[in-house]
Amino acid sequence: MDNLATRTRFLHTAICDTVEAVQYAVEHVLAYSGACPQVPYNQCLRDVLPDRLRPHLTIVRMAKTKHQDDGKQSQIRQIVEQAVAQALQSQLTELQSRIVQQVLDTLPQQPGEGAQSGSSANANVLVQAVSNIHAGSTQKEILRALLDAGSGYCSRIALFVVKAGAATGWHSRGFGGEDPVKDFALDLSIGPVAHSYQNRIATPGNIAEMGSAFIDRFGKPANEQMLVLPLLLKDKVAAIVYADGGETGQLDPDALELLVMTTSAWLEVASLRKQASKEDAGRMETASSVQTVSSFSDPFAGHAPKHAVAHVPEQVVEVPAAHASAAAAPAAAADPLAGLSPEDAEIHRKAQRFARLLVDEIKLYNQAKVAEGRRNKDLYDRLREDIEKSRGTFQKRYGNTAAASADYFHHELLRSLAEDDISVMGSNFHR
Repeated sequence: MDNLATRTRFLHTAICDTVEAVQYAVEHVLAYSGACPQVPYNQCLRDVLPDRLRPHLTIVRMAKTKHQDDGKQSQIRQIVEQAVAQALQSQLTELQSRIVQQVLDTLPQQPGEGAQSGSSANANVLVQAVSNIHAGSTQKEILRALLDAGSGYCSRIALFVVKAGAATGWHSRGFGGEDPVKDFALDLSIGPVAHSYQNRIATPGNIAEMGSAFIDRFGKPANEQMLVLPLLLKDKVAAIVYADGGETGQLDPDALELLVMTTSAWLEVASLRKQASKEDAGRMETASSVQTVSSFSDPFAGHAPKHAVAHVPEQVVEVPAAHASAAAAPAAAADPLAGLSPEDAEIHRKAQRFARLLVDEIKLYNQAKVAEGRRNKDLYDRLREDIEKSRGTFQKRYGNTAAASADYFHHELLRSLAEDDISVMGSNFHR
């Protein structure tokens, strides 16, 4: 306790002595240094200070030095602040512009606002993809162009051809290896595939809905999202298109749906063009036959009936050009449409073409049923729904025209579908 009191008194005395030394220095040093600036005032001060205050001279020196340093630091700070303010002022406009641009870049784009150049570039790519599809002239070329174009809007894409109620892998892009999708049997009754197939609309879904067989064969995309699209031909699903994001997650449903719809339309156009080319070639053949004489006048003579009695074709006699006009009369008589007006004859020809197109469609989408029906002689029973639907379509278009009495659809069923063997149609077919 005594030691604490002694130490407290000593500390109090030291503080008081220090304060007195500082006061003495302020009163005498400033006046002395002003009068004799060339003389080190600290040296004179040491001589005049009382002995008990001399030990505190160091404290005074430190205080003065700190005061000077603080003054210099304050001055430097002011200079730096002023320089920084000027620099910021000169860069403020540019900095503000950059900040605004960065904020705008992070915001979601609104329809019709911003990113016009990017949107234009994307549109150009999509237009080029559609052009590539239109460049195909055969079914294979068109479908390959679809896969090539679609691979730009997803990581993995595959096409499964639908025949006789079953879907089989045709080709793919992005699955790696030697096209593992080829000949893979896709189950049309599972999840999004069934929904897309039955409702004929694009259907998104989760890869888990595709079934274990599909997942085991091809694996899962990173985000597990996928898309199934129906490829329609003549109001029927001719193929199923599968797409997912693979490892990158790239999947653009809108672009893919547009490409599939474009492919469907172009396949129909290509089919009609092919059919029209055949008809044009047939008309040219008919026109050239005016220079010949032949007794065979059946408009469906393109296929020799299996059940017809074989006959020896008559020899075709070349007619000199000088006698072309004389030969025109029997040729015209051989033409079943020769006695009709040009307008009615054209309606008959269009009805013939349309009937062939309808029956070709039945054969195209029911190849397995056609083969089985011919073998078992029950074609009509197997294809009743398709046949009657197509018959109704034909009657709706030509049932009230000059071609109605010819019943070209019925003739085409026998010629093309039954291959001129009416027995394969079965007992329920109306003869």
